[in-house]
Amino acid sequence: MQNRLLTALPSADHGLVWPYLTPIDLERGRLLYDPGDPIDTVYFPLDGVISLMTLMENGAAIESATIGPEGALGLMAAVSPRQSLSRAIVQTPCRAVRISADQLHEAWEKSPAIRKLVDKHTEALFGHAIQSVACNALHSVEARFCRWLLTCHDRISTNTVALTQEFLADMLGVQRTTVTAVARALQKRDYIRYRRGIVDIIDRPGLEAMTCECYGVVRRNYERLLPGTNF
Repeated sequence: MQNRLLTALPSADHGLVWPYLTPIDLERGRLLYDPGDPIDTVYFPLDGVISLMTLMENGAAIESATIGPEGALGLMAAVSPRQSLSRAIVQTPCRAVRISADQLHEAWEKSPAIRKLVDKHTEALFGHAIQSVACNALHSVEARFCRWLLTCHDRISTNTVALTQEFLADMLGVQRTTVTAVARALQKRDYIRYRRGIVDIIDRPGLEAMTCECYGVVRRNYERLLPGTNF
C-alpha cells in the first residue's frame, strides 16, 4: 500500500477496510464524479493526481484542489450519504484502490481511528481548497503553474508529467495561449522541458524558487493534521 491514509490505520482496524479494497487503474481524463452525482465509491490513490474542478454555468472551470496518495476522493461519504460538489477528474494516470461508500461507512461506525482520520483529512482538504481560492485570485499564472507542477511531482514516481494544454488551461483558469507562454518562459530558464502535452521537470529547486507561498502552506497543513501522511 502506498496510500498514506490507509497505511496510517492501526493494525487492529485493517480488517474493517482492507478486505474490501479493490485495485483499479485510472487513465488520464477519466471522469469520476460530476457535481450532484451520488458518491457511492471512495478512491484511495496509490500514485497520481485527481483534480477537483469547480464548474460554472457557462462551462468555465478551475481547479479547487487535488488529491493524491496523501488522501482519498469521496471520503466524507464514510460519514453519511453525499453528493459530489465538484467535478473529479483523473489528471495523471493513477493507480488506486476503491471501496464502496456503504462498506466504508460501516467501518467508520466501528472505528474511532477511522473517524479521526476522516475528520482530519476533511479539514486538510478544506484548507487546501480555500488556499487555492486565494492563490487563484492573488498570484501570477507563472507562480501557480510552478505550484501545480510541484504538487504533481510530489505524487508521481517520474519527472515527466503528461498534461494537455486544455487541462492546464482549465486547472489555472486561463487561455491556452497563456499556458504556452508560461511554459516557454520556464523552459527558457531550463526549469522544464515543454513539448505538446508533456512537461519534463528538469530543475525542481528552480520551480520551488518561483512558486508562491501556497505550495508550502498546503504541504505544512497536511503534515500538521496528518503526521506521517505528508506527500
